[in-house]
Amino acid sequence: MSAQLFVNATVFTPDPVAGIDVLVSGAVITAIGPGLRAVGATSVDCTGRMIAPLFAGPVAVGGPATFAIVPFGELETIVLWPSRNLTLVSGGTVVPAVDTAPGPSTSPHLGTWIDATGFIHQHLTADGRYDETRGGRRHAYRGAFRIDGDRIVYRDDLGFWAYGRFDGGVLHHGGYTFTRKDS
Repeated sequence: MSAQLFVNATVFTPDPVAGIDVLVSGAVITAIGPGLRAVGATSVDCTGRMIAPLFAGPVAVGGPATFAIVPFGELETIVLWPSRNLTLVSGGTVVPAVDTAPGPSTSPHLGTWIDATGFIHQHLTADGRYDETRGGRRHAYRGAFRIDGDRIVYRDDLGFWAYGRFDGGVLHHGGYTFTRKDS
């Protein structure tokens, strides 16, 4: 995976700093600072936008390259009402938007996935929808999903986004490890 350089951003911290560049190599943030250069890196202009962490820790060197790029002043909308103005980066990969209207899926990853404790059951269905059971409570979370290769992007009906990655017969999502029920 090639490096990506997100330039001229405001990085969300307790004291946001403008004009900062963020260099991503693979799934890790490798440098943060003004005026960064990286030979061969793809450059993404973030002028007027803020880079904010997404559930995976702060935007920091050595941290996961999982963050949102939102127009400055719209940070509070990414959880409540995401829009097409939102760019998501998950594990260093720019993620395509997931429409609220699901589409059909023929992915080999469809089916029921259960976390290691058996507490969470996630059902991925061919109509592009997921339905999550938590602690026996059915329909705890529901929404649309899109699978692209080994990546899955969720957009919950409540409006929040989540991300995961398939690795062999395992789904890594939200700090959990899931295996398919029928495996």
